[in-house]
Amino acid sequence: MAILSKTAVRADPVLNHNFVISLIDSSSALATTGSAALSAILDVAAGGFSECSGLEMSLKVEDYREGGRNSTVLKFPTRVEWSNITLKKGIGSGTELWDWHYGFVEGRGRRRDGIIALLTDLRVPNNIWYFRRGLPAKYTGPSLNSTQNNVAIESIEIVHEGIYQLSAVGLSAATASAVSGLVT
Repeated sequence: MAILSKTAVRADPVLNHNFVISLIDSSSALATTGSAALSAILDVAAGGFSECSGLEMSLKVEDYREGGRNSTVLKFPTRVEWSNITLKKGIGSGTELWDWHYGFVEGRGRRRDGIIALLTDLRVPNNIWYFRRGLPAKYTGPSLNSTQNNVAIESIEIVHEGIYQLSAVGLSAATASAVSGLVT
């Protein structure tokens, strides 16, 4: 049994707290050419985030009651609806999220695309999600309470026009195991 545990290839689940998020100006030349990874590196990111939620989509289904078939209701797909993405981080000295949201209040705001990468323990991207044409629908500043010593958290809720998961990202289990063996 000990020999099997040292030679077997494992595919453990990736930890959910090791991720990177980049927000990209949708109107930048790099974003329009389709090089999302390159533009994420070169564009100014809005900072690191401690939480990301809303990587969801749902397919709406329409019921059709066909005449003469009283025992069955046919189901047909219609549209896909995307959930809003919520990003949270500890507030720092910068005002990037506020400025992005307030830019729309003043009529000068710009949409942003975004990349959310889930990393392995070796800091290699395992899964990457890409959302298009995001708008800051809601900004929430920190809750301030002098009787507690919590981190001041700000959040932004982003509506968008679609989430796409990039395929064939990350290392295979065998490669990751081999690299892990070389590192240790």
